[in-house]
Amino acid sequence: MIDIWKAVILGIIEGLTEFIPVSSTGHLILSSSVLQFNSALDGTFEIFIQLGAILAVVVLYPSRFYGLIPDGNLQPREDSFKGTSGLLKLFLACIPAFVLGFLFHKAIKSYLFFPLPVAAALITGGIIMVLIERQKRNARYETVESLPYKTCFLIGVFQCFALWPGMSRSASTIIGGMLLGLRRDIAAEFSFLVAVPVMAAAVSYDFLKSYQDLTGDHFMLLGIGFVVSFVTAVVAIKFFIRLLNTWTLAPFGIYRIILGVIVVAAALGGML
Repeated sequence: MIDIWKAVILGIIEGLTEFIPVSSTGHLILSSSVLQFNSALDGTFEIFIQLGAILAVVVLYPSRFYGLIPDGNLQPREDSFKGTSGLLKLFLACIPAFVLGFLFHKAIKSYLFFPLPVAAALITGGIIMVLIERQKRNARYETVESLPYKTCFLIGVFQCFALWPGMSRSASTIIGGMLLGLRRDIAAEFSFLVAVPVMAAAVSYDFLKSYQDLTGDHFMLLGIGFVVSFVTAVVAIKFFIRLLNTWTLAPFGIYRIILGVIVVAAALGGML
């Protein structure tokens, strides 16, 4: 029963933090450490409940994903995000993380999924976010459709920073998009869309490696976390998009720095 409540809490944390630039993986690692969640699940639970967040994006942007179905014209157009054009843009944005994630998956899980590395990433990313928002820049791309293929690929390169837990996938892609000329809300939307194939691949890879070690109780916890994550993510995405119309990313950066410092202090004090 205790683990069920912990699964609910972690599902809420995942849904709230997956699409805002504070690192859901980092928060889940820290929360699991504090809650002493079922160690038999290791990182599988943290990764699996991201499927709930993925589903939230698909539900909130159905026309985007329906439009990716190829029609009779397979010739890609750089000024479109439909059919072959959209699939190619998503592929270009995903391939860097796919390659590096596959090559370094074991090392990342072995060395970086711990409080201190997460704290370092939170602080580093937070400082970068604050510094970037202090600079004024003019957006060159006002829609997802207008993104050139090269820009999509470069956003994918920025996304690779998120392989370091605590750096945040959404922060990496949004900041990368802004530096490459995207309007802040368009960078966030593209970040949401790219998240679906990237996270689905990561979850599938991890699940195939660990499903044989999971029991019926584990699947129940995974299911609870999935549902809670989905519901929470739907609310969080809507709120975040509205927030970007009035806020910069600087407050999120400050929050990351404060949290990172607290985690370092707790870890050095033996509380984590």
